[in-house]
Amino acid sequence: MEQELLSESEQHMEKSLDVLRRELANIRTGRANPSIIEHLSVDYYGAPTPLLQLASISAPDSRQLLVQPYDRTAIGNIERAIRQSDLGFNPTNEGSLIRITIPALTEERRRDLVKLVHKRTEESKVAIRNVRRDSMDALRKMRKNKEISEDEEDVAEEDLQKLTDRFIREADGIGSSKEREMLEV
Repeated sequence: MEQELLSESEQHMEKSLDVLRRELANIRTGRANPSIIEHLSVDYYGAPTPLLQLASISAPDSRQLLVQPYDRTAIGNIERAIRQSDLGFNPTNEGSLIRITIPALTEERRRDLVKLVHKRTEESKVAIRNVRRDSMDALRKMRKNKEISEDEEDVAEEDLQKLTDRFIREADGIGSSKEREMLEV
């Protein structure tokens, strides 16, 4: 029974790390990466549609992104969505494709982005600790209802803490990896 709880906790903690990875992938590093813009919402025939569904996005070099719409009539809306995003890009419409030159990050902007990485990492660690807290509460409830013994509860709490520590270390590793990537010039 407590093994089910541990397994469930591990799944929730893994989801927290997945969210962290996705959020950090969307933070600009100064290098061209299609994931920077693929989540942008484009008005396509009156419906907000993710850019990834409307175009192929490629990075021919470290400073450029090419957006090639599947439907050429959407190129104006795609360009507008990129321009209006908070990414600070100035896309160039070349008729059948859009070229985006990625400007180099200033030192100040890098520091701001590193702070954002720290914030996202900390949010992920808080989510992991919340999973631990909820699982601890469930263990205490199980013991109170005499579903498990005190010894079983102690062992399960210890295992839960080890699991939590492992995921916290992993979140820190993901965050520091992104930070190193951002500080590369």
